[in-house]
Amino acid sequence: MKRDGKVEAKSPPVAAGGLSRSTWTSLTDAQLLAQCAVDTYRASGPGGQKRNKTSSAVRLRHVPSGLMVIAEESRSQHENKARAQRRLRQALYLHLREPVSLDALLSHPDYIEARDAEGRLHLGQKDPRFWPAVGVVLDVLAVLEARVSDAALALGTSTGNLIDFLQTNPKVWQEANALRQKFGQKPLH
Repeated sequence: MKRDGKVEAKSPPVAAGGLSRSTWTSLTDAQLLAQCAVDTYRASGPGGQKRNKTSSAVRLRHVPSGLMVIAEESRSQHENKARAQRRLRQALYLHLREPVSLDALLSHPDYIEARDAEGRLHLGQKDPRFWPAVGVVLDVLAVLEARVSDAALALGTSTGNLIDFLQTNPKVWQEANALRQKFGQKPLH
């Protein structure tokens, strides 16, 4: 997976070690952090004199999955650690695929709560249901060889709504296109 400065995936497409993505995402922050190798270092770039004198940047390596995330925006190590933990949870949903039963999909707990009364996906990135729904949608795309119209049908929504949902976040869009490339599909525009 191409590194974009924040997340690097070095994991297999399906969660390793017999553990599922949901096992890791249901852990508390302290439990998830206990599974990580934590590195602190001095970040380069703007930020004034203090930034270059303190090791405020944080890199988390989630050992079981192989995912690595970095946070170095703040001069506070605590703020960067909190950002890195949020990014790690997002990376788990973005980069680890779980097997999904298309028959039971509409009752999947991470997906059913993400849909509105008409069955459409209208979630913002700050909604706590957004990333779990992203994981399910990407799982379905992976099962259906990244065919968006087939995935929309399986998800009980329209192709347009599914594409709009994928475009909500650039990293989600990038991962959907990576899946399409993997299965020989043209990228979405």
